[in-house]
This record gives sequence, structure tokens and C-alpha cells, in this order.
Amino acid sequence: MITYKESGVDIDKGNKFVHTIKRFTSKLPKDNILSSIGSFSALYSLKSFGCDIVLSSATDGVGTKLRVAKMAEKHNTIGIDLVAMNVNDIITNGSNPAFFLDYISYSELKDSVLTDIIEGITDGLNMSNCALIGGETAQMPQSYAKGEYDLAGFCVGIARESEILQCSPNNGDVVIGIASSGFHSNGYSLLRKLFFDVGGYRIDSIINGKSLSEMLLRPTHIYVKVFNAIKQYVHAAAHITGGGFYENMPRVLKDSQRIIIEKSHLPKPDEFALVQDIGNLSDYEMYRTFNMGIGFAVFINERDKHNIMHIIESQGYSAYEIGYVIEGAKGLEIV
Repeated sequence: MITYKESGVDIDKGNKFVHTIKRFTSKLPKDNILSSIGSFSALYSLKSFGCDIVLSSATDGVGTKLRVAKMAEKHNTIGIDLVAMNVNDIITNGSNPAFFLDYISYSELKDSVLTDIIEGITDGLNMSNCALIGGETAQMPQSYAKGEYDLAGFCVGIARESEILQCSPNNGDVVIGIASSGFHSNGYSLLRKLFFDVGGYRIDSIINGKSLSEMLLRPTHIYVKVFNAIKQYVHAAAHITGGGFYENMPRVLKDSQRIIIEKSHLPKPDEFALVQDIGNLSDYEMYRTFNMGIGFAVFINERDKHNIMHIIESQGYSAYEIGYVIEGAKGLEIV
């Protein structure tokens, strides 16, 4: 059995580093800051400036999905992933994405690749109703192999203070999962090891009638519009990214709350079953690494679940009642 850590990504080490960051930032100014490090996005109040506006911010990249894009020589959707990883974090607190900046670094890259990257970014921003107001393109000789590059994004959202979610569910709340488009932009170090090193697949291998490149490069869903359609009912929201279920959903809990996820209620996408079979991965490793078909989760009152699921499906997404919140030790349990 291969683990995410053995493929080069240590989630526990990353979590420890977050605690180190918190220790250093304890000495920095805290005026107007409404959130703590570790939230999906950070909140900054403008009340001291005479208004009730709150700014939210998020920054993220695409990770080693970029290496798959290079293998497939397909770069016009990776920008959608970049936008999605940021705007999906922004909306978890109830704010709306307002503007975005990008960072592209490389040593030697074709002009057509840069054009394709920007095409994807603008496509993602159109889906998010978000502006591109700037960025940085950094050519760094000898820092990357020819044709390789890295991307990062930075997004700012905006809301009135009354629109900000409390970001904490109530005991008895139902967890509604909104379907992912596939792997989204997480777990790619493990995916590449499993498909190419262990499984012996090629980037153009055909699996269930589709090429592996099509499966791996399917863009991340952007949930801005569907979330806005249900936001009035939502108590808390979680973007299911790196760390899967175990690392993301508990971030919204009080210390005395626990999430119960019912495995039988989850979707069962073929690609996740294939990955688990290739690597002989445990269920725990799967749910701690991948989104398992759920890209975004909202916590709502049980009486609203049918209405909310109807709204989500009317927006073109599949919705699942996947669990509930109880009193207990903070964490998540899959049964």
C-alpha cells in the first residue's frame, strides 16, 4: 500500500508548519482581523474606516497537476483550477470574489503556453464574476526545466458584515455535499505515482472510453454561483481540497462538535475506485487525500435539506445528504 506521504506530500508536516506560523504571527498587528490562520479564507473588517464592509482573502496554487498538464501538452484549463482553488475558499465565509491576481514563474516557456494559461484564468474568472486586476510574470533562468512553470493565485472577496457566515454549524445540522468534477487539484503527487509508476499507464491511455489526460485534467468545479443560490440557508461551508474530508470539514466545528459522514450516502465515482485499487489504499488514506466525489459541503438545518438539494440540482450540480453534526469530541467519523 502506498500513502500520500510516500509520494512526497506530508500532510502532518504541513499542519505542524501552520502552528509555527501562528506562533510567529502572534506578534503582528491584529486590529480589524476577524479570523485566524487556518481558516479557508481570512477576514478583515473596515469598520474602523467608517463602513460595514468586510474583505476576505485567499491564496493558493494548483500543485503538481501542472506536471500532468505538461505531459499532456494541454494548458488551457489549468487556469480554471487556479481560480477555483481560490474563489471556492473565499465563498466559505459568505463573501463574494471581487478581484484576482495571478503569479506565473518559469525559465523557458512558449508564448502559446502562456496564452493558454491566461485563457483558462479568464474562463474561471468569468464563471466566478470576478475581475483580474493584476499579477506577475516572472522569468527565472535556470530555476525550472524547459517547459515547466508554476502558478499561484490571490483573491480578495467582499461582503457586508451582516452577510458574513458565523462559520459554525449547529448540533443536528445536516451536511449536504455538492459533487466534484473528479480529482479537482489535490492528491496529484500520489495520482502520478499510482498511474504512471505503479499502474504503468501512459498519459494517452484509454480508461472507460476516455483518455487518462482527460480524467486527470478535468477542471475543478467553481461553486460561486451555486453557493450564492443557497447561501441564505447555510450555517457553515467547507471546501474539500488537500487533506480531504478529515482535514477540511472539521475546520468549521466548535471544540464540542463532531461530524458523522455516512459512506453509503456518498457518490461512488469510478476514478476514485480505480485509484484505490491500483494503490491498495486504505479508506482512511483515500478520504484524507481526495475529495471522493464531494468538492464542497454545506451545513444546514435539517428542515431545509430538500429545498436546498433542489436548488443545487437546478444549478446543474448533483447534491447528496452525506452526514450530520452531533455533540462530541471535535473531529470527523466516517461510518
